[in-house]
Amino acid sequence: MQVYFDNAATTALDQEVIEAMVKTLNENFGNPSSIHAHGRESKTIVEKARRTVAKLLNASPSEIFFTSGGTEADNMAIVRAIEGYGISHAISSPIEHHAVLHTLEELAHAGKIHLDLLRVDSKGNIDLNHLEELLAKNPRTFVSIMHANNELGNLTDIKRVSLLCEQYQAIFHSDTVQTMGHYPHDLSDLKIDFITGAAHKFHGPKGVGFLYINGRNKIKPLIYGGAQERNMRGGTENVYGIVGLAKALELAYAEMEEHRNYIQSLKDYMKAKLEENIPNVRFNGETDADKSLYTVLNVSLPCTKMGDMLLFNLDIKGVSASGGSACSSGSDIGSHVLRGIGADGTRPSVRFSFCKFNTKAEVDFVVEILKEICTSEEKVEA
Repeated sequence: MQVYFDNAATTALDQEVIEAMVKTLNENFGNPSSIHAHGRESKTIVEKARRTVAKLLNASPSEIFFTSGGTEADNMAIVRAIEGYGISHAISSPIEHHAVLHTLEELAHAGKIHLDLLRVDSKGNIDLNHLEELLAKNPRTFVSIMHANNELGNLTDIKRVSLLCEQYQAIFHSDTVQTMGHYPHDLSDLKIDFITGAAHKFHGPKGVGFLYINGRNKIKPLIYGGAQERNMRGGTENVYGIVGLAKALELAYAEMEEHRNYIQSLKDYMKAKLEENIPNVRFNGETDADKSLYTVLNVSLPCTKMGDMLLFNLDIKGVSASGGSACSSGSDIGSHVLRGIGADGTRPSVRFSFCKFNTKAEVDFVVEILKEICTSEEKVEA
């Protein structure tokens, strides 16, 4: 059996998304910037996709800008907002995705901003009281806090953050890549300046995402070279990718409650089976349904001698999963998120992330493999 439990890294394409993209590839090859009939057809398709995304998020189409993915969208919001508004102070957390953290650290290293990182507890919860303390001392700052942590699954109350930012006239950006397509986002109700999305996290294609820019904000492009995206991102639009993104998000919203209930049941089932079969198993981050992303379970295992070989052993037995964030795969320094919460460095951790295509039979298969690995180590030590 081959089992894929790395959906927080990327998801399989939905068949309806594939069909929509193939139709576009076959029928609409025109450049959207061209004024002839073929170009106008492609332009119409892009704008229809933009309206679809905007409607689902309760935003205006003029507030949606297509990008190459979440990383570009994060960089664009952070760099251009800080530069454009003359901001000299930023606040984030030590467990943000590197698309955010490395960007802010680079700006700080260049002397463009002073960066404060919020306190985080051993469960990975961000101290929002600390946020208010910092905002009170530094009004009109830039705040970047993700909606859900990609390694732990912890959810942050971004509505509360948005209200604090409004109170202190701060600019608020949230990396919503892990929650987009999994939770509803009502941007007419949420007082936020920037959010980001990446299609491949909700069964759409890789290489396409979007940045929401609240209509009250005006920033400069990150990429120059043309008048595309209403002069906000140079470069010919990825037409079939944009079509795939819009279709995937449309499907995600249509099936959201059903899939959330099903996937949450898989997560709960795996947690229970691990506790039943592996003594001293632990979990990094929050696991309660109201505090944690239902697609992610970060497991800390007692097989301390296994180390980095755990993922290798899972792989050769047919299980695809991640040790922390997939974006750090191959790194010798390990997970900055697990270090940030003070996780036990002697215990190997595995992030299992689920989607609508996974089954309980697959969970049983993985639990048996983990039980075998941990039991084998106990026998060796004995």
